[in-house]
Amino acid sequence: MNFAGCLAIGVLHEWLAARVAPSPLLRPALAFGLLGGFTTFSAFGLEAWQLLQSGRAAAAVMYALASVLHGVAAVAAGAALARHAA
Repeated sequence: MNFAGCLAIGVLHEWLAARVAPSPLLRPALAFGLLGGFTTFSAFGLEAWQLLQSGRAAAAVMYALASVLHGVAAVAAGAALARHAA
């Protein structure tokens, strides 16, 4: 699902940018609302891609690493809380 969502958000982002002059709310609504609901990983992938496209490679790498590390840490914290509550 994550791969399909990333592929779809890439296609949608480029299609909207090249062919449609959407309202300021249309692109985020479709990209982050519709496809973000399909898989939040696609929104993460698009944000990292946009950082890379804007020449901010270091920020993209830091964003990706921080997102993954924080996600894993949150899972570990949730598991610890569940074990403690049981």
